[in-house]
Amino acid sequence: MSGGHFDYRQSAIFDIADSIEGEIYGNRLTDPKTVAEFQTAVDLLRRAHIYAHRIDWLLSGDDGEETFHTRLAHDLARWEAAKKETTHDPR
Repeated sequence: MSGGHFDYRQSAIFDIADSIEGEIYGNRLTDPKTVAEFQTAVDLLRRAHIYAHRIDWLLSGDDGEETFHTRLAHDLARWEAAKKETTHDPR
């Protein structure tokens, strides 16, 4: 397994996003403004996970700076495309 600079704690960010997303689809929320803010939170957390993951690989020596930028752009673009297709992250 690559990475490790953050002791793989970046996965907790993804888990939090999953939990918030579960609340959105669990029909517990009734206010559309609240749902919209939860959706914003999920998007920001997914982005934070991508950044933490890519930085982890850079700081762990798995990627160089050029590769970091390339993979970061790719992962962010993939997330944007996934958001257009579905509300769930395809990992």
